[in-house]
Amino acid sequence: MAEFWLISAPGDKTCQQTFDKLNLHASQNNNLSINYKFNIPDLKVGTLDVLVGMSDDLGKLDTYCEGVTRRIAQYLGEVLEDQRDKLHENLLANGMDLNTYMTRFQWDLAKYPIKQSLKNVSEIIGKQVSQIESDLKTKAQAYNNLKGNLQNLERKATGSLLSRYLGDLVKKDDFVSDSEYLTTLLVVVPKPYIHEWESKYETLTDMVVPRSTKILHDDGENCLCSVILFKRVADEYKHKCRESKFMVRDFEYNEDELAKGKNEVSKLEADKKKQFGPLVKWLKVNFGECFTAWIHVKALRVFVESVLRYGLPVNFQAMLLLPHKKSVRRLREVLNQLYAHLDSTALSSMDTAGQMDIPGINMATAEYYPYVYLKINLDLVDH
Repeated sequence: MAEFWLISAPGDKTCQQTFDKLNLHASQNNNLSINYKFNIPDLKVGTLDVLVGMSDDLGKLDTYCEGVTRRIAQYLGEVLEDQRDKLHENLLANGMDLNTYMTRFQWDLAKYPIKQSLKNVSEIIGKQVSQIESDLKTKAQAYNNLKGNLQNLERKATGSLLSRYLGDLVKKDDFVSDSEYLTTLLVVVPKPYIHEWESKYETLTDMVVPRSTKILHDDGENCLCSVILFKRVADEYKHKCRESKFMVRDFEYNEDELAKGKNEVSKLEADKKKQFGPLVKWLKVNFGECFTAWIHVKALRVFVESVLRYGLPVNFQAMLLLPHKKSVRRLREVLNQLYAHLDSTALSSMDTAGQMDIPGINMATAEYYPYVYLKINLDLVDH
């Protein structure tokens, strides 16, 4: 996915001239990037103190919104499972792919009224994303619990004979039923010891029914064998089996319990299938909500930083650049040359940017250039 640069520069005689100048240097002459105007409405400016405070707050809100957006995208990929290759076609904003939404960005006046203060608008976004995050936790926990229970049952139905569920490997005819004296034991015998088992199972204790053993299942490593004996010697027989490296599995054939187990798996599979569709739909919708909220925070940040940097009256052009991958360094050089006059100290001090103190800019963590700059990385999913 793409990485965009969201920048702003002061308006020349007109803001169109500002954009044309950038386009001339970055695109037409050098073919370093594809450039778009990024339209930000006339927001309420407020006082300088408010703007400085907003700069810090919006930086934190930016990080928070991006984090929630990434978590939704990541979780949607997990939920899609074997359909994960369709993830990116499900990551849409306002019905558009993310690149298209970015390049056609329009402020959502209905959700984020521009007549309200910047602080109020940012709080609306913060509350919206916080509610989505809370709902995500609830929905993810419920679905993960269901998925985990199903996986546990599926694990029990596979794997080694030493631990797996045996109900689907045996049938009623394998057991002595309705006998006051006799019982059937199921014994796991390692394959290398199967001949030893067949030669000695009748003599491990008294009261074993001759020729009663049958191999019911072979998983390649172990064999599941049955043996019929008198109930009174069952405990002693189990002990003798352990001494000979044979393991008796505790299992009682009960058709009602077997049916209940199968029904539980079927019910969990049905519940998972039932929840899958609505959950995917919710994740798609709220990914779009979160993503668009995040980009509105970027717009707020560009507005605030531009006013702090370039002063009043508000006169700047926000621009969205899509750098060509092999031209990133050259594009940065061109922009630095084009806007060097905006802040002559910036270029000479870039190596010590962390020591600079500029209102509204947290220099310990931000990249500082003569122009306002924010990076937007649309690679939202860990591969």
